[in-house]
Amino acid sequence: MEVVNIKEKFNLFDDQWSPKIIGQLNGQDVKIAKVQGEFVWHDHKGEDEMFYIIKGSLKIVFRDKTLVLNEGDMLIIPRGVEHKPIAEKEVWLMLFEPANTKHTGDVIHEKTVDKFDFI
Repeated sequence: MEVVNIKEKFNLFDDQWSPKIIGQLNGQDVKIAKVQGEFVWHDHKGEDEMFYIIKGSLKIVFRDKTLVLNEGDMLIIPRGVEHKPIAEKEVWLMLFEPANTKHTGDVIHEKTVDKFDFI
């Protein structure tokens, strides 16, 4: 067991849209990421995905609506639901998702991360 200071972990990196693993439990990765700008349309066919906003405001666009998540907000996106995150200013977020979850689902893009760093 180890105490993890999330703010200290965020201070270890500056890259955008490249989640870092800070813990694992029951086959799930706990990831943090700094994001700014637009991500790609994608879904996760076999996994739900949880977003928790640490700092900033994140829009998540769906085909039929747009939701805005602010600091302290959490959203679980069910498997198979196509979405596109957008951050006008830098956002710090935490993700909970199965360890085998592909970053951009089946979409291959320049922002796709194949291997997540553990920090």
